[in-house]
Amino acid sequence: MEQKHRTLLIIDGIINLALGILLLLVPFGMASFLGVPEPVSFLYPCILGAVLFGIGIALLLDVWGGSKGVRGLGIGGAIVINFCGAGTLLGWLSMSSTELPMRGWVLLWCIALVVLLVGVVELVSKSWRE
Repeated sequence: MEQKHRTLLIIDGIINLALGILLLLVPFGMASFLGVPEPVSFLYPCILGAVLFGIGIALLLDVWGGSKGVRGLGIGGAIVINFCGAGTLLGWLSMSSTELPMRGWVLLWCIALVVLLVGVVELVSKSWRE
C-alpha cells in the first residue's frame, strides 16, 4: 500500500473514531455542550456513533492488517461514506430552520467541510485505484 493511501486511511479512520465517540457521548450531555440539538431519544445518535466508530476501526484495520492478510473497509468505501455523510449534513444545514447556538452551527459546518474535504482528497489522489 502506498504511503499516501495509508496516510489518507489513517486520517479518515481517526476522524470516524472521533465523530463516533462524540455521538456515543450524546447521552452524557455532549449535545448541549457542543451546541447541537438534543435528541428526543438517544438511540439513533448512539447507533450512528457505533457505526462511525466501527467504520474508523475498519479503515485502520485496512492500514495495519493488510500485511497479515486482513482487510478492512478500504478507501473506495470511505470515499462513498464521506460524500454521503457530508452531503446529508450540508443539505440539512442549508435547508434547516433549526435554531442552534453559533458554536453548534460552526461545529457542524466544520465537520461537514472536513469530511467532504477528506473525501475529495481521497478521490483526487486516485488512491482508490489498484
